[in-house]
Amino acid sequence: MPRRMNASQARAAFAEAVNRVVYGGERTIIRRHGRDVAAVVPMKDLKTLEALEDRLDLEEARKIMKKPGRLIAWEKIKADLGL
Repeated sequence: MPRRMNASQARAAFAEAVNRVVYGGERTIIRRHGRDVAAVVPMKDLKTLEALEDRLDLEEARKIMKKPGRLIAWEKIKADLGL
């Protein structure tokens, strides 16, 4: 379970929060005005999230490419842009 800190606590103990992430793999959620607004997470978690986003983007692009009339030839795009 992630640790929670309000923003002022996070400012005062930022080095500690980072160390807990780096050395303990702990996730820290930062709260402001009673709402979760940010998180300090291990790089492994961030890379996993980014890979998931890339996969979802690719799936969406493949769906769009299957729809008729949605594609424009690369050569036409280059010509239109004068490249």
